[in-house]
Parts: sequence; C-alpha cells; structure tokens
Amino acid sequence: MNQPNPEINAEVIATWLTNNIAEQLEVEPDVIDKGEPIENYGLDSARGAILMSRAEKQFDLKISPMLLWYYPTIEGLSERLAEDFAESEPEVFEIL
Repeated sequence: MNQPNPEINAEVIATWLTNNIAEQLEVEPDVIDKGEPIENYGLDSARGAILMSRAEKQFDLKISPMLLWYYPTIEGLSERLAEDFAESEPEVFEIL
C-alpha cells in the first residue's frame, strides 16, 4: 500500500519543477525565477506536456496539462500540485 509522503510539499515540487525545466531548456536552474511565467522561458506546449508527464510519474498524481495555463508560474503550479498530493488517497488493494 502506498502511503503519502509528508515530505512532499510545494517547496520540494518547485525545486523539482525548476530542475526539470532547466534541464529541458539546457540552462542552469538558478536562472529560473519561480515567480516568472514558465512560458517566458520558451517552454512550448510539447515541452510542457513532457514536464507534466514526468511530474505525474514523479509524484504519482494524475495531472491535467491545463494546469500550466491556470498556474503559469512554478510557484503557483507547485502549490496546486502540493494540494493535490496532500489530498490524494493512497491506493488500497483489498484481498477477497
């Protein structure tokens, strides 16, 4: 049974997002401003979809690519994903 990891929070997610965006754009993570709209760094929709797919796997969440439009900054997106992560129910397998 998967248990939610209490160490996953907005800061951890923001760091992960920053590192992954920097990797995709081939820049150093310290040049990424977490309050700046992600699209200002040239992250197109294809790269955004890759980012969301990686985040789904990393944090074991179902993530809509639309979240990038509603939460266009790393700060906003990471806070939203942290809320989703905290609310996610662990999978429970019942043996009958």
